[in-house]
Amino acid sequence: MGDRGDIVAAIFGYPLTVVRPQGPTNKVLWVSKSSEPAGDLVIEAELDGSGTSETRRVPGGPGPSIIDLPQPGCWHLTLTWSGRTDTLDLVYQ
Repeated sequence: MGDRGDIVAAIFGYPLTVVRPQGPTNKVLWVSKSSEPAGDLVIEAELDGSGTSETRRVPGGPGPSIIDLPQPGCWHLTLTWSGRTDTLDLVYQ
C-alpha cells in the first residue's frame, strides 16, 4: 500500500525479480483509492542508495502492468496519476 494510502500494488508472480528466464513476469496490478477517470500512471523509481533511477508509464492510469527494473534491491517509487501522488517501496531480487 502506498504511504498515503491512495494506491495499492497487488503483486503477481512474487517475488519480483530482475531476471526471470521462465515463468511469470513482474506483474503488478495498481489499484487506486480514487474512482475518478485517470490519466497515465507515471512511476519514478529510484534504487535505494545508488542514485540510479528509472521511469515507467502505465497507459490509462492504475491497472494491470508489467514493471521490470534493471537491478536488484529496494526501489523507492513515486507514483503520479490524475493529480494524485503516492510513494511505496518494492524489492526486486
